[in-house]
Amino acid sequence: MRRHLIALLALVAGMIGAGQAQAQNRFWLVNDTGRVIERAYVSSSRVSDWGPDILGSSVLPPGQRVWVTPNFGDCILDLRVTYQGGGEESRMQVNACNLSQIVFGRSGAGAGASVGGVGPGAGASIAGNPSFYFVNGTGLTIREVYVSLSTDSNWGGDRLGQNVLQPGQRLQISLPAGRVCTVDMRVVYADGRANERRRVETCSVNDFVWR
Repeated sequence: MRRHLIALLALVAGMIGAGQAQAQNRFWLVNDTGRVIERAYVSSSRVSDWGPDILGSSVLPPGQRVWVTPNFGDCILDLRVTYQGGGEESRMQVNACNLSQIVFGRSGAGAGASVGGVGPGAGASIAGNPSFYFVNGTGLTIREVYVSLSTDSNWGGDRLGQNVLQPGQRLQISLPAGRVCTVDMRVVYADGRANERRRVETCSVNDFVWR
C-alpha cells in the first residue's frame, strides 16, 4: 500500500510539474511593424510541422498584440508570421520561458525586420538594440545585477547600486545599439548565492524574465 501511495504521489507531482512547464511558455505576440500580420504559427523547435494558424480567422494589426498559449510544454519554440500583401518572418529557437513577449518589428529598437533563420542563443550578430527590461521572475530578492555585451571582457558595475530587486520588479538595462545582440548576465541573491547566463539574445525581446 505504501509503495502504491508513493507512486501515486509521484504521478500527481509529475502532472503538476508538466502543467507548470506548459504555463511558463505563454507570451504576448506583439506586432510592432507597420503591416498587418495575416497568419502566425508557433511550434516546438523539435518538430518540423508549423501546425495551424494561431490567429484563425482574425488578423493582427500594427500596434496590437495577442496572447499565445502553446498546446505543448516546450520552452524552445519557432515562430513564423506572414504579412497581408506578401512577405514573412521567422524566429527560430526562441526560449519563451525566459520572456513575456515576442515582438516583431520593434521600430527603432532592433527587433529586426529580417531576423531570418537566426534565433536567440545562436550568438547572432545582427543590427539592433540589445537594451531590455530585466524582470525578477524568482521568489527571491536580488541584490546585484550585472549585464554586459557578450563581446565585453568584464561585467561592469552592479546595475542595482544600493537598491535591491524584489520578486516581480523589473530593472531597465541600457546597452549600446550596434551589431551585438547577445549579452551575459549575472545575479547575486540576498543570501549570497549567484547565478549566470551567457550569450542571451535580447534584441528581439522587451522584457527578459529571470527564473
